[in-house]
Amino acid sequence: MAKRLVLIALCLAVVALRTANAAKVPAIFIFGDSTADVGTNNFLPGSKFRANIPFNGIDFPGGKATGRFSNGLNSADLLAMLLVNKISPPPFLSVDIASVVKKKSFRGLNFASGGSGLLDITGQTMLTLMKFGTPKEPNHDSLQSKQKNVISLGEQIQQFHTVHGNLTKTKGLTGTKNLLSKSLFFISTASNDIFSYYHSGSTIPKEDFISSLGLAYEKYLRALLDLGARKFGIISVPPIGCCPSQRVYNATGGCLEELNGHARAFHATIGALMNKLSSEYKDMKYSVGNTYEMTINVIENAALLNFTEVARACCGAGKLNAEAFCQPKAILCSDRNVYLFWDLFHPTQTAAQLAAATLYGGEQRFVSPINFAQLAAA
Repeated sequence: MAKRLVLIALCLAVVALRTANAAKVPAIFIFGDSTADVGTNNFLPGSKFRANIPFNGIDFPGGKATGRFSNGLNSADLLAMLLVNKISPPPFLSVDIASVVKKKSFRGLNFASGGSGLLDITGQTMLTLMKFGTPKEPNHDSLQSKQKNVISLGEQIQQFHTVHGNLTKTKGLTGTKNLLSKSLFFISTASNDIFSYYHSGSTIPKEDFISSLGLAYEKYLRALLDLGARKFGIISVPPIGCCPSQRVYNATGGCLEELNGHARAFHATIGALMNKLSSEYKDMKYSVGNTYEMTINVIENAALLNFTEVARACCGAGKLNAEAFCQPKAILCSDRNVYLFWDLFHPTQTAAQLAAATLYGGEQRFVSPINFAQLAAA
């Protein structure tokens, strides 16, 4: 088993290097939360969900804190670079849409917003972030705030609707349909919805809550399908109970298994949803990244994959370095390449590289029914 895991890691490294002749997509459109945000929240003045301050970006070219919740690139960046052979698409809010879609270099846009979720309310107050202390205790002062913290997934879809309109003006209906049908729509969301549900102490049964997330996801996917999307790269929820921020609630420093159970239930819901939609839309193709299995595999086989720390955050403060966000006065680890987690919630660039390679060329245990490379070629 150990030799097999090492072989998998080596094969994935080879896949990441063999991109020049791999299948490509004409454009990639990225939606979701902080796992995919490349600076959207920088354009929301006063937002509490921003990462455009050091030590974030310490390993990004030029050491710049771009707004990515990472020491460098995130998995959405790395997948975009594999799939379109260009730099990662810019945030929607950073460009003039009417002019950018006319450029020959246009390769997509990123709509993802840190702190957002499937539900419109998710991330709009600091309740999602939590005040580290007693679990399930809301920050009542923040609930009174009118400040817009995030761009919800519903709003991100509306932003894409604007892009669709501008593409149609530039390329016509046929040209736009052709472009979008071959492009990849990457979505990474729902972790923040589950965090909020769990830490709010909601009395809604878990099954009902997960079902409501599935219904919201279906609504948004159908909206994208109506606009011409046909290839979907879906990222499910990882074992969020193993984030350093959640381990601090466990006296042993172990994972919160109840939260992990929610993540597994959501993955099953998304798998059923994608199967249902693909039976209705015969020309639809999809990949679902099982980031739960991917992350558990790293945690359980850390040494084989060159990780020596899978519980602590690299940048932060307090217990497990996970009781404060990464900022200039935080405690910074000395070797970021051996840490699974960059901060209290997010992976390091090294972990993101492994995730992107796995999604791109991995086996069905980790990404199914086909991987992203096969999706691009489909």
